[in-house]
Amino acid sequence: MRTSIHKEISDTSLFKSQLLTWAQQFREVVFLDSNDYPQKYSNYDCILAVDAFTSINTDYHNGFEDLKQYQQTTKDWIFGYLSYDLKNDTEDLNSSNFDGLQFPDLFFFQPKKLFLLKNNKLEIQYLNMCDDEVEEDFELILETDIPTIRNSNPIEIQQRISKDFYLEKVTKMLEYINKGDIYEANFCMEFYAETDINPLDKYFLLNDISKPPFATFLKNNNHYLLSATPERYLKKEGNKIISQPIKGTSKRYLDNNEDEISKNNLASDPKERSENIMITDLVRNDLSRTAKIGSVEVEELCGIYSFLQVHQMISTITSIVDDQYSALDVIKNSFPMGSMTGAPKISAMNIIEELEETKRGLYSGSVGYFTPNSDFDFNVVIRSILYNSTNNYVSFSVGSAITALSIPESEYDECLLKANAMIKVLNCN
Repeated sequence: MRTSIHKEISDTSLFKSQLLTWAQQFREVVFLDSNDYPQKYSNYDCILAVDAFTSINTDYHNGFEDLKQYQQTTKDWIFGYLSYDLKNDTEDLNSSNFDGLQFPDLFFFQPKKLFLLKNNKLEIQYLNMCDDEVEEDFELILETDIPTIRNSNPIEIQQRISKDFYLEKVTKMLEYINKGDIYEANFCMEFYAETDINPLDKYFLLNDISKPPFATFLKNNNHYLLSATPERYLKKEGNKIISQPIKGTSKRYLDNNEDEISKNNLASDPKERSENIMITDLVRNDLSRTAKIGSVEVEELCGIYSFLQVHQMISTITSIVDDQYSALDVIKNSFPMGSMTGAPKISAMNIIEELEETKRGLYSGSVGYFTPNSDFDFNVVIRSILYNSTNNYVSFSVGSAITALSIPESEYDECLLKANAMIKVLNCN
């Protein structure tokens, strides 16, 4: 079905930029870049999938079943996303908040052209219908000039929820926690602008100042995702499942001593540890629904990892899939991810819908891929800019975990810290 050709790349950093620039001609693009971040579970340093041969583009109703049939029928590489609002497919929930982006709830495509990079080894996989284009395309990629990032006028970024309104809403969420309705919930707010942007420029800027392990550029016609996410949602290798939720954030400092203090404070902070442990327990419960009995393990609890913008607390939970469950069953039974919802999950999602002002859509959803043998790897869409070029709507959201130990002012400050990279990128001139 596919022709596979291997190449050696001398300058992988340059090649990745050329590859993504060349890809802009296509209607469908998924570009995934690890930025050479050291991580245990990594198959590729970079992947590019372009040009749909087949696709699925739908709303949440029966979304998981439609995707399951598409994935099992295609039996090929497929790339795309799951929006947060697929929660409405599995539970009696709704999403009625304002939606300026208007992305489909679910989108996947089977690429005609696929590039897989590991170290300096490139594998090119083209569907047989277009395999005569491989050499010509490869030469064009190597000849592609990287565009100079153009100056842009400052963008008037608006905040959907004012600071005072945010503090009121977090106080209300704390009331729910004190009543025992929930233990923890991820509360998010949107920043937005009505303007046009150059998505490729903004992606290069965002990635350059963050260099996360799950960076993503996604294009579905007029819908774009520019993501600097550091978080993996779920990965399947054979019958092993890996989840790596992030809960816990602290600031980076230029001074090494200050930076080390910030890192150590995060590791020992009782509030940060408690929220990470709660989500770890939630993920353990989610994975147990499709796991062989006794196979769910916490491989690492509250590990501290450093990125260019922030330090993060990450746990790693693994399981072995019971043979009766498909790849889609594993995702369906754990979606949306615990780090972006709360505990108990359904109660938290109901309260999130009540208190948030914006439909999340792809934000706090997931982008990734399935292989022909039903392995998969998906990230968590955070630290991301979303853009609809039809109505010139630009949006990014940030959030934090609210627990009984939360101080509303501190949670607001954490949101602004997470928003910093996106604000810098959008206002670059």
